[in-house]
Amino acid sequence: MIYGTFAQLYDELFESDMYQQWREFVESRLPKSARTILDVAGGAGRLGVLLAQDGYQVVDFDFSEEMLSLAFKHAQEAQVPMTLVQGDMRDLNGLEQYDAITCFADSLCYLDDFNDVQATLKQMAVHLKDDGWLLFDVITPYQTDEIYPGYMYNYEDSDEQRAFLWRSYADDDVEHGVIHELTFFNRLPDDHYQRLHETHFERAYELKEWREALLKAGFNQIEVKADFGSQAIDEKTTRWFFICRKQVD
Repeated sequence: MIYGTFAQLYDELFESDMYQQWREFVESRLPKSARTILDVAGGAGRLGVLLAQDGYQVVDFDFSEEMLSLAFKHAQEAQVPMTLVQGDMRDLNGLEQYDAITCFADSLCYLDDFNDVQATLKQMAVHLKDDGWLLFDVITPYQTDEIYPGYMYNYEDSDEQRAFLWRSYADDDVEHGVIHELTFFNRLPDDHYQRLHETHFERAYELKEWREALLKAGFNQIEVKADFGSQAIDEKTTRWFFICRKQVD
C-alpha cells in the first residue's frame, strides 16, 4: 500500500478475529425478530458487512468520513447493502428507531466525560424500538489502572513496508484515564517512510455508574458479561460486555 492514511492503516492492522467475535456475540444475543441494527462508531464497516451478510439491515454510524469511505468500499466488495451515516454519537437526531443498537471497541470510553456517556445512552434508548436491545463493550478500571500503564505493542510486516507502534500511559489528570500514542510508519516508493501519529484518550468508569446511567436512560434489563458474553465478570475483567433491553411494561 502506498501513501496510506491513518484510517486505512488502522483498518488493515486491526485484529480481524475480533469482528468475528463481535458478530457471534450479536447474533447469539439478539432474538430472531431483530433485523435492523444501528452500529454506532461502526468505523470502516467490518462488523456491519458481516452482519449484512447474515441478513441484517445495518446502518454504519461514525464520526469519521474517512472511515465511512472505507466502509463504502468494503460493502461494495462484499456486495451487501449498508447505509452509511456521518455524525456524533451524542446526537442521533434524524435517525429512525431500530431493533438493536451496537457500539463496540470501547467507543463510549472515548467520550470526554460521563455526562457525554449519559447523553449518548439516552439517545440510544430513544432510537430503539420498544423491547429493543443495546449491545456494547467498554474497558474496565482494572484495564486502565493495571494493564495499560506502560503497555507497549510493536508490529512490523514481513516485507518491511509498514510498522506500527502503540504505547499507553496512565492519565494522571483523569481518574481511570489512559493515553494511547499510536504511530504508523509507511514505506514510500523512494524508500523513505511516511510517519502518521495520533494520540487517543480513554477513560473507564465503575460498573455501578454504568448500571445507574443505563437505568436512567430507560434500560430496565441489564446483563454484564466478560469475554464476548461467554464468561462471568470478576475483579480482573478487562472488558465488560453489556446486554441491555429497553422493555416496555
